[in-house]
Amino acid sequence: MYSVVNKMKTHQPEIAIIDSNTLCGIGLQTLLEEIIPMATIRVFHSFGELVDDTPDMYAHYFVSAQIYFEHTAFFRERHPRAIVLAGGENLPQLAGVPTLNIYQDEKTLVKSILRMHERGHHKGCNHPHTSPIEHELSAREIEVLVLITKGLINKEIAEKLNISLTTVISHRKNITEKLGIKSVPGLTIYAVMNGYVEADSI
Repeated sequence: MYSVVNKMKTHQPEIAIIDSNTLCGIGLQTLLEEIIPMATIRVFHSFGELVDDTPDMYAHYFVSAQIYFEHTAFFRERHPRAIVLAGGENLPQLAGVPTLNIYQDEKTLVKSILRMHERGHHKGCNHPHTSPIEHELSAREIEVLVLITKGLINKEIAEKLNISLTTVISHRKNITEKLGIKSVPGLTIYAVMNGYVEADSI
């Protein structure tokens, strides 16, 4: 399993999280690693740490509102790759700048990230998220994947597709092995990124 995930990483962009709040940075990193296991996520506790790295290599920057405002020129040049992290009701009003409320529950947070991806994709951003040919799913596996993203359990999927429970379990095993993704949020991200489902339908 590790080799599949590791292999997929070479085809995926790297993501930077820039936040002086250690818990926020690590929490978001853990969530992103779970839902997008093929991506490489790096956490920087300050803007200086990011600059000391290779700052232009990242496909996206998840940056705290405070650091964003202190270094607006840098992040405005990298629009719309910069996503401002804000908490609770005090979301900053930034015209045309993607903002992520980090105080949402996991499911809502995943949906928000998916919507951002869809908007960026429709605007023509280059997201090298296409899966390698050897990881392509069969038509039946795609049907099972779509039903998983809609929240159906194995028994419900079996009834819906008129197949046995054992067959559903077998398909799920094949899907996770091919993609290297075990979690439902991760499979949902994959399904949206590859056009199998719309973010608003989950």
